[in-house]
Amino acid sequence: MVRMSAEERRESVIRAAMVEFARAGYRGTSTEVIAQRVGVSQPYLFRLFPNKQAIFLAAAKRCVEDTTEVFRGAGEGLEGHEALDAMGAAYRALIADDPDMLHMQMQVYVAVASAEAAGDHEFGEPIRASWMEMFDTVHLKLGADVGETTQFFAYGMLINVFVSLGFPPEHRAWTGFEPSSPPKE
Repeated sequence: MVRMSAEERRESVIRAAMVEFARAGYRGTSTEVIAQRVGVSQPYLFRLFPNKQAIFLAAAKRCVEDTTEVFRGAGEGLEGHEALDAMGAAYRALIADDPDMLHMQMQVYVAVASAEAAGDHEFGEPIRASWMEMFDTVHLKLGADVGETTQFFAYGMLINVFVSLGFPPEHRAWTGFEPSSPPKE
């Protein structure tokens, strides 16, 4: 049997935590269930991470970073509407192929909003920094056009809502949905 390095084990904890937090949220996920998914003891988990919050933040950052990489890869060599369409299609494929990615995103928003409401403004800082890197990646691919970037993320959030609520692609809620151009009034 090949032993994993601490860094490999840490990576496996982050991946397992993404799944567990995606499904049960920050408050509903125990470190014990994460340790079980990875196949390590809870004390070993705390040798890799100081606490549950650190595990969540690592998983949240990874979720945003992975999404950023999807955008970066899809938009490679493209600009403007070609980049927008490619990144939009790649995102839709990402959340269709791995629903836990969308669920984790939604849990991240809830956890940060809850922390902010409780007066903990530091909790969301690393997540906001990762999110801004994603925003900047898309923004540059779209020619640094603020309107295009805003529209891209607005449509992305609309996709998140439709998928989270379980609207199938043929549902009328999707009618007129074209990521590269807003519906005509």
